[in-house]
This record gives sequence, C-alpha cells and structure tokens, in this order.
Amino acid sequence: MSGAGGTAGASVSSAPPEQEEGVTWWYRWLCRLSGVLGAVSCAISGFFNCITIHPLNIAAGVWMIMNAFVLLLCEAPFCCQFIEFANTVAAKVDQLRSWQKAIFYCGMAVVPIVISLTLTTLLGNAVAFATGVLYGLSALGKKGDAISYARIQQQKQQADEEKLTDTLEGEL
Repeated sequence: MSGAGGTAGASVSSAPPEQEEGVTWWYRWLCRLSGVLGAVSCAISGFFNCITIHPLNIAAGVWMIMNAFVLLLCEAPFCCQFIEFANTVAAKVDQLRSWQKAIFYCGMAVVPIVISLTLTTLLGNAVAFATGVLYGLSALGKKGDAISYARIQQQKQQADEEKLTDTLEGEL
C-alpha cells in the first residue's frame, strides 16, 4: 500500500471538494469556529442533562456528549491528539461536500431534541445545529449580483416578446 498507488490516492484525497472553492476563507473559519463552539455547548449541556433520574434525559445527555466528541473530531482534530485516528477522520470529513456536512451536523443535533425536549437540549444543540445551517448555506453558493440578474431577466423578456410577435405574425 505504500507504493505508487498509495501516494496517488493520497494526492487525490488531499484535493478540496469543488464546491468549497467558491467559499471565502473567513466563512470556512466561521464554520469551523461554530463547530468548536457547538461541541463545547453540547458537552456542557450534555453533562448537565446527565445529572437527573429521568432515563430519556440521560440518553439525550450521553448523545450530546457524543455529538461534542464527533464535532471536535471533525472540526478541530488538534483537540483530539490522544486519538490515533483523529487526523484520518478529519481528512475524510474535509472531503465531504458542504451539503453532506450540513445534513450530518443538523441530524446529529436533532436526535437529542427528539429524545428529550427540554431547554437544556434545545440550547445545547442550537450552536451545533447552526453549524449545520452554516455549511448548508455554503452549499448554496454565492449570491448573484443585481446587475447580472437584471440582464438575465431582460434577455428572457426580449425572448418572450419575440416569441409573441412570431406567434402573432404566424396567425395573420
């Protein structure tokens, strides 16, 4: 595996996804920072959620602590240096498209809320869910400017007028 095939696979896997090229550097860092803050929020709220006698709250708290670990593992692998596979997981997650990360993070954040709908689970998962929303917004791409949009609309209107005049001339 350490032959030519292994190095070729490593060079291909290090390329960023095509969709991420249109995203600015500060937005990528905002998504990462949001992921780290979401992990901290999930961990603290998950810990407080586990201090109860209700089994569903305990299950939601354990899930939130697991969410915190996964978020830190994916967004800030340097925080998990004691885990051997942290950099490998982070590299695989970096290869995912933005919409895939959005679905993954939002899905992880919704599960504890479904298990136990309390204020602690809502507030604890809000930042993790916001991380998924930020990745989802980056998947939509950049917003077009008004001038190019107006040009496109004008071209469509001219094409519609030409079709209408051709139709009217054909009827005469």
